[in-house]
Amino acid sequence: MSKKKKKVVPLPDLPEGVTAIDTHCHLDMKPYRHDLDHVLGQAGKHGVSRVITVGIDETSSRAAIALSERYDGVYATVGVHPHNVEDATDSTYETLREMSGHPKVIAYGEVGMDRVKQYAPVELQKEHYIRQVRLAKELNLPLIIHDREAHDDIMEVLTAEAPFHAGGVMHCFSGDLGLAERVVELGLYVSIPGVVTFHNAKSLQEVAAKAPLSSLLLETDGPFLAPEPKRGKRNEPLYVLYTAMKVAQLRGVAVETVLEQTTANARRLFRLA
Repeated sequence: MSKKKKKVVPLPDLPEGVTAIDTHCHLDMKPYRHDLDHVLGQAGKHGVSRVITVGIDETSSRAAIALSERYDGVYATVGVHPHNVEDATDSTYETLREMSGHPKVIAYGEVGMDRVKQYAPVELQKEHYIRQVRLAKELNLPLIIHDREAHDDIMEVLTAEAPFHAGGVMHCFSGDLGLAERVVELGLYVSIPGVVTFHNAKSLQEVAAKAPLSSLLLETDGPFLAPEPKRGKRNEPLYVLYTAMKVAQLRGVAVETVLEQTTANARRLFRLA
């Protein structure tokens, strides 16, 4: 028996001047190494004007900066992901501090806590999370937060360390509408990933439908979590448009409306021209 083919979903034909920003991707990872020029070319061709490639340790932060130097529309962040904090030392943070001065480094992160995989002990994750939140504030950089089933820990620290004058974002948001409202109250953004297109993502769909559009960003988290109709394949910046289409559908507005606002939000947060 042959497999049922997935329905072909056309990408939106955006009017002139309407663009998208993939606010969270990992372009330095292996799945992109053989065709990154093509990946970014396709994204740009369809209106994805900028991609933020995110550091998860010292090595990937350095790679992110190198990619930002190679491609005009790519920007970088630096930081240590909770999976990698066991390898982080004082020297690591001094190096990241130096890297943060690069003109195309526009945020600090991703940092946070992950109670699902727990590659590092939870208490150690929290210690490094607090340290990096404070470092981001000291550097006056927007904060990119990783929160996987660690909502209470994440919000406890954010509440204690507020306010965040440079702002920040809860990336790949996985909480409910109540959590989203608390994040927005702190002056932070909520980033909607391709997961919102999944049939069973009812809680995230409610967030995408009801949270203020002025507080939403869009992301791929590529190469992970490709949206429908690309689920199960490598995710890439182009596919942020499928996420935009789903958010527009949920809100009952045109995709251009979603893209105009989320792109303006990203430009504001990350101080992009």
